[in-house]
Amino acid sequence: MTTLWIFIALFVLVSLVLIWFPHFRQQKMLQAEEAGVRKQTNLELFNNRLATLEKELEDELLDKVEFDALKKELEISLLQDMKQGTDESLVNKVQPKGLLWPMLMSVVIIGISGYFYTTLGAYAKLDQPQPGGPHAGMTQEQVMQQRLQAMEEQVKAEPENSQLLFSLGHSYISASRYDDAVRTFDKAIVLVGTHAELLGPKATAMYYKGNQQMTPAVQAIIDQSLSLDPEDPSTLLLVGMDSFFTANYEKAIESWQIILDSERKDVDRSAIINAIDSAKMRMEADTGEMPNDAAHANVKDTAKTVNVEVSIAPELADKVNSSDMLFIFARSTEGPKVPLAAVKVSAKSLPTTITLDDTTSMGGDVKLSGAKNVEIIAVLSKHGTVKPQVGDLQGHLALVKVGDTTQLLIDTLVE
Repeated sequence: MTTLWIFIALFVLVSLVLIWFPHFRQQKMLQAEEAGVRKQTNLELFNNRLATLEKELEDELLDKVEFDALKKELEISLLQDMKQGTDESLVNKVQPKGLLWPMLMSVVIIGISGYFYTTLGAYAKLDQPQPGGPHAGMTQEQVMQQRLQAMEEQVKAEPENSQLLFSLGHSYISASRYDDAVRTFDKAIVLVGTHAELLGPKATAMYYKGNQQMTPAVQAIIDQSLSLDPEDPSTLLLVGMDSFFTANYEKAIESWQIILDSERKDVDRSAIINAIDSAKMRMEADTGEMPNDAAHANVKDTAKTVNVEVSIAPELADKVNSSDMLFIFARSTEGPKVPLAAVKVSAKSLPTTITLDDTTSMGGDVKLSGAKNVEIIAVLSKHGTVKPQVGDLQGHLALVKVGDTTQLLIDTLVE
């Protein structure tokens, strides 16, 4: 994009110079020509008058004294005419002529430059795969897979680069490749030692692998991580998220508050504040009381959440088993269809109210708080996967404004 800007700027500059330089040069030449003509005319008049005086002196119509006086007067008159002509050329310069043509051409050049920018620059489509680009015709999953493969090749080339392993592990979590994520974090731990910043994401991968269950193995890693760093954000985020899902809102608030109080610069503070406010709202709904904590009482960010009241259509109620899993996720109605937030709960909790916000994001830079409207999709899976299969139940809301509370009815049988 910077190269295109430079090209357009040079194009406009050179074009305007080629248009206006000849115009002003022509005006200057006209001024010089006019001054030359005036000077030549004054000299011719002087010579003619002087010749007349000399003729009159020769014919004795004038004596020598009169001739000298008239000649001197003529010379003074010539000097005055010359000076007056110069002054007038400086004050009354020739006005620019023919401005319509260069002005019209300037407008055309600027218009062409704008066309180049809007079409070739494609500034409005920077986030979309471009035809002929490296990701042209690829789905979001294929793009992620390609990026994962590129990172894997980098790790193969630099197997002792712990930072690469750390990034690859997080990418594996985003791609739901939890076993690969655990192995990758273990490799990083072997290289640099046991650190909370590696144990936290490892525990997160194990947590998701176990269908969001806080198993003894996951809890053991969490305890080890917090013993090394009681303020590790990745570990506390996991603790808070599990506490929120199990309705232990006080513990969730406590965990997330520790992250805020640590004043770390590498966390999304607004998302954590949103999560705390959501937990407080849930606590108030359940107990009728708010926690005695005014640290963020003046933060009004609940408009960045979507509350979904989920229920099953009566005619499909007999098709729900206690072992089924309910997936609820939100996708932006504009741009790539990337999940912005997702929640997974047991079908035993139905009917239920699900809160989608930045704490339930799928990772990456795109978050629910940055969207205006979303579509909500519910999948009641009998196979444990978010992708609908035969026998699963579905529900869909095409347009929901972020900040609203809505109702979603699961009323479709996948056949």
